[in-house]
Amino acid sequence: MEKMARVTTALGGNTLTGRTMFCHLDAPANAISVCRDAAQVVVAGRNIFKIYSLEEDHFAEKLNLRVGRKPSLNFSCADVVWHQMDENLLATAATNGVVVTWNLGKPSRNKQDQLFTEHKRTVNKVCFHPTEVYMLLSGSQDGFMKCFDLRKKDSVSTFSGQSESVRDVQFSIRDYFTFAASFENGNVQLWDIRRPDRFERMFTAHNGPVFCCDWHPEDRGWLATGGRDKMVKVWDMNTNRAKEIYCVQTIASVARVKWRPERKYHIGTCSMMVDHNIYVWDVRRPFIPFATFEEHKDVTTGIVWRHLHDPYFLLSGSKDSTLYQHIFRDARRPIDRANPEGLCYGLLGDLAFAAKESLISSSSSHDSNKKPYDRRHPIFFLRKQDPMEQFENISSGLMVFEAGGGDMGWFVATAERYALAGKPLAELCDHNAKVARELNRWQVAQTWTMLRIIYCSLGTVPPTNLNHSLGKSGNSLPLHNSFNLKDMPPGMGNEARLEHSKGDSRADSIHIDSTAINNDENEETEGSDVPADYLLGDVEGDEDELYMVDHDHPHPEEQEYVLPQEGFPLRHEITDNPSALDHLQDKADSPHVSGNEAETVSLTPVESFSLISISHALYENRLPSDFFNPTVRDMLCYYAEQGDVQMAASVLIVLGDRIRKEIDEQMQEHWFTSYIDLLQRFKLWNVSNQVIKLSTCSAINCLNQASTTLHINCTNCKRPMSNKGWICDRCRQCASMCAVCHHVVKGLFVWCQGCGHGGHLQHIMNWMQTSSHCPAGCGHLCEYS
Repeated sequence: MEKMARVTTALGGNTLTGRTMFCHLDAPANAISVCRDAAQVVVAGRNIFKIYSLEEDHFAEKLNLRVGRKPSLNFSCADVVWHQMDENLLATAATNGVVVTWNLGKPSRNKQDQLFTEHKRTVNKVCFHPTEVYMLLSGSQDGFMKCFDLRKKDSVSTFSGQSESVRDVQFSIRDYFTFAASFENGNVQLWDIRRPDRFERMFTAHNGPVFCCDWHPEDRGWLATGGRDKMVKVWDMNTNRAKEIYCVQTIASVARVKWRPERKYHIGTCSMMVDHNIYVWDVRRPFIPFATFEEHKDVTTGIVWRHLHDPYFLLSGSKDSTLYQHIFRDARRPIDRANPEGLCYGLLGDLAFAAKESLISSSSSHDSNKKPYDRRHPIFFLRKQDPMEQFENISSGLMVFEAGGGDMGWFVATAERYALAGKPLAELCDHNAKVARELNRWQVAQTWTMLRIIYCSLGTVPPTNLNHSLGKSGNSLPLHNSFNLKDMPPGMGNEARLEHSKGDSRADSIHIDSTAINNDENEETEGSDVPADYLLGDVEGDEDELYMVDHDHPHPEEQEYVLPQEGFPLRHEITDNPSALDHLQDKADSPHVSGNEAETVSLTPVESFSLISISHALYENRLPSDFFNPTVRDMLCYYAEQGDVQMAASVLIVLGDRIRKEIDEQMQEHWFTSYIDLLQRFKLWNVSNQVIKLSTCSAINCLNQASTTLHINCTNCKRPMSNKGWICDRCRQCASMCAVCHHVVKGLFVWCQGCGHGGHLQHIMNWMQTSSHCPAGCGHLCEYS
């Protein structure tokens, strides 16, 4: 390893010298801690527990604390801390739930001092009091925090966070009695060590587990937290309610945070996974790190500043089994490689472009002669230099192009009025088409109409009551379904004319297969003189009846049926041909017969055979909706490329599985994410939640499944409820008491947000029908909506 610059720092009577250096460890490290004089560092992990001395240009192993032939689980450490007042006192958090203290002043090889076995699960964190030598605090996976007096064998206080896991505990540097605890559910609690019964303050800090916290060494009320939501937040605890004053967005879950000594706004972080680098941020500029250390090849598990008053030396341990000392002079500065150009679209379509000041100046001087304002030319902004600026000054300017027709009222109106579920597909398409037409979005309306035709239309002509006289008596022949002559094969329209032979007293049966339905989308038969909309027969009576004519006993009043002249031109006289049945049936079923020939064969009159029979297997009356899926997919991509993700996402929801398999999952997620982001920018929270619930993408459905915390105050003492159940742990009164019947409410509970009184839903509804005053007698005018 090449030699880095050597740094010397004077700290009172001591002098810190060194350079960037590292050493290989026997196993991955879980945590590190440095002693008070910054001369030694302890490294702890599942299979390592050693102390190294910090020499000028290397690490020297000084002591191995894992002794014995069969080391127990007490040596498997999740955390380690070195007392800042007693250089011989160490404490470790074991993975088996044991808190162990170590006395380096013991003459024996085994330096283990005391064991505290009160935790039931893994201990995640241990912390010494900054000014009390014998006070030790621990936080465990079992949800409890325990305070130990090292002069006693058992814990002196137990704090219950009412949560699944405690991830970090830290004593306040400036406040003697206060410590902070971070939890798996995203909450941070402040406790007074004198009052173990309940916390002093609790607030939700992150959306997900809070892995770490750290008190500012100079500012008494600043608390930094880091969580799985990839954020580092700084909270001001001096106010009545915790106030977020800074927020840094990182690229991975935050595992450790440590304030930089002698630099009020600098904080160091490392990630729990994915990112191996160590970052030092200036919280006033949260978008780009102040400095980065990129030496580790695996996840960094522990960081600590070498001395409380030295900002230039940083120690770190990693899963790559290395221990590093970083010098700030050797850190990379991302600002030196930052791109001074940037591009961003505004909510209403405005485009902002940041570029070098030289480009802005030349463009502004070139366009300075344009007196009237032209929307095609940008508005220029040049930032004035601030003499108090703490960061490196990047000379850049900002140009803003205003978009024409920036009114987004149509987007809001469409989002609020669209129907995405709860009705049949046809009704949804019709409703959304109507909404688009009312907003003068004609292309969108036409698209919804086409989707209805593709996926909802049966492709049939509705039955029409056209009674054509088929005999002299005026009686009509009932058929199963209307038969459209335009569906007949070529050549049949001009010549096929059916008429009974004068000497034939037999009436043939006439049937039309109920599955043969006309397709009004088919083109008119070529060469036919018959009008395309001419229909034969009508629908009357039961469709399942078979209208057969008795050959041996004809009805005495029955007349000979003759089709009208305009129906079918006569081709030839009908003759009996019983032997033709098998031949024609085989021909119709033959795979070598064309569609038109098959229909012609089916329509040939034979003995004991339907006069008009159309088989569903031979005659498909419409195209399947899947046939149009590629077209619909291309249409959605077109709308998305044009920027109308609202249409793309809405159609995806309405069509559901009909089109989902045609579109890539990542593309669907991109459309939904973009649409939800727009909805939330316009504060359309209800519509956004509906889109999340109805989305066809699994990655989107989980967005509204994050844990929700409901904070409830006691109606008697007005203090927050901490215990689960109906009894307040402060006033010992039942908090959910019905103000009308004075019984405990164990079901639906409704309360007034003004006075806090309430009760059973039905009881309050009945009360408010006759009185507007609170049923509890507090005098408040309640309102039920």
